[in-house]
Amino acid sequence: MELQLDLAAASREELIDLIYQLLERLQVQEARIADLEAQLKPAPDALGEQKPPSWVKPNRPAAPKKERKKRAHGFARRCDKPTHRVEHAFAQCPDCQVPLSGGRVSGCRQVITLPRMAARVTEHVVLERTCPQCQKRWAPQPDLREVTVGQQRVGISVQSEVVVLREECRLPFGVVQRYLERRYRLHLSVGELVALVRGVAVRGQGEYTQLQQEIRDSPAVQGDETGWRENGRNGYLWSFSSPTVRYFLYRQSRAGAVVEEVLGEEFDGVLGSDFYGAYNVYQGPHQRCWTHLLRAIHELKERHSQDAAVVAWAEGVHQVYEGAKAYAGPEPRLPATRRQAQRVKRQQQYEQELWALCQPYVKTEAPMRVLCQRIERFLPELFTFVAEPGVPADNNGAERSLRPPVVSRKISGGTRSPKGSETKSILASLFGTWRLRGLDPYQAVRRTLTGPQPAPV
Repeated sequence: MELQLDLAAASREELIDLIYQLLERLQVQEARIADLEAQLKPAPDALGEQKPPSWVKPNRPAAPKKERKKRAHGFARRCDKPTHRVEHAFAQCPDCQVPLSGGRVSGCRQVITLPRMAARVTEHVVLERTCPQCQKRWAPQPDLREVTVGQQRVGISVQSEVVVLREECRLPFGVVQRYLERRYRLHLSVGELVALVRGVAVRGQGEYTQLQQEIRDSPAVQGDETGWRENGRNGYLWSFSSPTVRYFLYRQSRAGAVVEEVLGEEFDGVLGSDFYGAYNVYQGPHQRCWTHLLRAIHELKERHSQDAAVVAWAEGVHQVYEGAKAYAGPEPRLPATRRQAQRVKRQQQYEQELWALCQPYVKTEAPMRVLCQRIERFLPELFTFVAEPGVPADNNGAERSLRPPVVSRKISGGTRSPKGSETKSILASLFGTWRLRGLDPYQAVRRTLTGPQPAPV
């Protein structure tokens, strides 16, 4: 309905008629708004509580209040070990101008500063000298292996700084370039920065190969994968983790062939993963992630919160899992063979308890039918952690190992070439392993650049 009226020339009756039309339109709009709000606002549950819409992310439960940790030295900040000392004292008395000497400390204050410095450019000049007796010319061959790599002009200290800023701090090359210019008055092109980062990956190739061998020798490995883009095309960054190693590999495929490529034929440990089918190619023992399973059960329980059978089933599965997690193991004084036999027996008991909960719903139309079928398929791979105490029940280690590369992907958008993807895989593996082992990444990069290169396995 369109309202066209010249208010200046309108009569009193026309204005009153316009007001009634506007009021009628207002009532229509209010009714429409109320209807839309009713669609967005779900009905209250059985307890009368109003739940937010399904698309609203729920609030995180409030953390329990922790007691403040008591410090043995109070709450004063501890002083650092000083590197410089500046004494402030009067040379003479301000009143009578008499020279002063000695004195006692009446106050002390520490100030931490970062001196601004320019990059030092050292020119190594080789002088050739002639022996006056034999007339031979002698020129030394300076050994600069502790200073730079090969014939490049950029020293190891600069190269280490660039790689740490790029991989550990996840800074784009443009930001690294501006930082070096403003902090050290050093100008390096983006191409040179890329070459420096690539150089560390080349020097770390041997260590990267050793990490793969350590994964294959590990008794338990967790695998996961995430999306990665190379030159605008979708691919996958695979992660294989152990308690001491992080190993990454980029491939365009998400198939089981990548699992076979990384683990090889010699791996005979336990492979932990989610329920993705690519990991089924490994024929050895598995441990499927309980975190993924419990999350799916929780979502099902939330969707069918009014169904008492679904709620009871979900709580029963969770109780079986909690019982398996709380299992402390057999008596330590028993022989190793008997202890292992008891662990396997207890694993089978938990499998039977879980299957007793799921069997009635496998061939029905119940809401938990799909999850019960998944449990039926992977039942022998759900309680491996009971028989193998060093195996975690979840896949959280692999999930956490992927966080730094995922953050890097969100910043950079991926890589631009196969060489760049290879560089990313090597550096992510090296830095992830160094981080896991508590090593200083700057010193670790220096050792990679200056140390002997391990022979590829």
